[in-house]
Amino acid sequence: MQIKKFTFNYFSENTYVLYDETNECVIIDPGCCNRSEEMELQNFITTGGLNPVLLLNTHCHIDHILGNAFAANTWKISLQIHKEDLIVLNSGISVAAQYGIPYQPSPLPEVFLEEGQTITFGNTVLDIVFTPGHSPGSICFINHKDKIVIGGDVLFQGSIGRTDLPGGNFETLANSIRTKLYTLPDDYVVFSGHGLETNTGVEKNTNPYVREAR
Repeated sequence: MQIKKFTFNYFSENTYVLYDETNECVIIDPGCCNRSEEMELQNFITTGGLNPVLLLNTHCHIDHILGNAFAANTWKISLQIHKEDLIVLNSGISVAAQYGIPYQPSPLPEVFLEEGQTITFGNTVLDIVFTPGHSPGSICFINHKDKIVIGGDVLFQGSIGRTDLPGGNFETLANSIRTKLYTLPDDYVVFSGHGLETNTGVEKNTNPYVREAR
């Protein structure tokens, strides 16, 4: 599996395109918020001969959904999220207005994802793990073959997702990290929703907010 990261919008949000040798791909958390960013995403997919088959959100805070409508309309792909984040998705119009951000409303999801299910595209399998706390319906996508976690805003390099937004809770997030991510081997690479990637081993031992429970 290959990963292409884009950093988009006013919040420096990381958008990911995952693809493999079949050229099928999934778009995760498209944050593109203007024509230039939309074209950057589109040009990568077009010039690479990629075939988007799914649109996925790790969670539905405004910075992660600004490009949902563009991606869905451009490639005729359906949105999939966890059902607990539907309330967050539906608040997108009002949140964008509060920030003064142009926003084309996201389509509604056609499928709700649950922990224990898998996403398959090409020859690639992603396991779905429910990791609430930053938002009520945050999920991570894990590829065990390549030891990769697409983690949204759950765990960052030396930090964690904020928990002061509606639906956030520190204890819930800490429990998600300890029981769902820190139980992975130390060499799993975490691609976060903002900033640089990290790995599970480093964060278990050094993260100042949530360290491995001993």
